[in-house]
Amino acid sequence: MAEQIAVAAKTRSERGKNAARRLRAAGQIPAVAYGGGSEALSLAVDPRQIQQILHSPGGHNTLFDLKVEGKSTGQAMLRDWVYEPLWGKLLHVDILRVAAGTRLKVKVPVHLEGEPKGVKVDGGVLDFVLREVEVECLPKDIPEEMRVNVSELELGAGVRAGDFPFASGVKLITDPGHVIVHVMAPRVEEEVAPVVEAEAVEGAPEPELIRKPKAAEEGEEKDGAETKE
Repeated sequence: MAEQIAVAAKTRSERGKNAARRLRAAGQIPAVAYGGGSEALSLAVDPRQIQQILHSPGGHNTLFDLKVEGKSTGQAMLRDWVYEPLWGKLLHVDILRVAAGTRLKVKVPVHLEGEPKGVKVDGGVLDFVLREVEVECLPKDIPEEMRVNVSELELGAGVRAGDFPFASGVKLITDPGHVIVHVMAPRVEEEVAPVVEAEAVEGAPEPELIRKPKAAEEGEEKDGAETKE
């Protein structure tokens, strides 16, 4: 099960870009908490706590205790977040309140272990196609990650989403036939034959020039000459 931590939040009444700038200047970021059968709340949270969750083993699927003004509002998880594109600072976060008996659809990261035989021995290429799988389960059953050992994969072999051994109560939403990872044969580039320029061969006859008959040449000269009286 995902690591249980706490996030402290304060309610905020001011909204808009200017209010958000002032909040960030004070070391907080705006947040919205919704779900769980309660009305949405506009909150201010410490971005360091959010980063701690995002970098924890469970990542964004980590369940935490949301405390608003010091009072616990129950379990919650991160639903969405926004980074500043240039400096990578966290700007905003959406928090989903989670009811204990409610099944959730979440995406679980996939991690690979080992080096495939098809790569190590046969020179193949490992293609990591799908890095997350979607599952449905109760909050307490959310997997932190899915690990797959690829050491025995040979050329042309692969692992599909349906090959994962899921715990009881965890339902796979991703298409079971979807390829997670496979070993491809190495690409063979076609050799292009070099273009060889024709070289003059010593002693070869010169190409014959086709000349006009002398009478035709004389006629053209007469036609083109100016007549003087």
